[in-house]
Amino acid sequence: MSVLREMFPQHVISHGGDVPWPARSSDLSACDYILWGYLKSRVSIYMLRNINELKQSITEIIAAIPEQMTRRVMENLGASLKQCFRNGG
Repeated sequence: MSVLREMFPQHVISHGGDVPWPARSSDLSACDYILWGYLKSRVSIYMLRNINELKQSITEIIAAIPEQMTRRVMENLGASLKQCFRNGG
């Protein structure tokens, strides 16, 4: 945590971090829900040499996300949001 705080002052979001974790957050945005993990799993298979290759790889992977996957993510996210509301969160 100290390294993160040093590298990103006033930008660390976590329990006890510089920016408080959102109340009752259960990763209720599509990016938190699926995109970051999906990108990490896809990007990590490449031997990237620099930041430009990383950016290009991310751009290509996002562009190739199947429409059906996007639809399923939004449907599942909607169900998660409804459950969150039912639970008072």
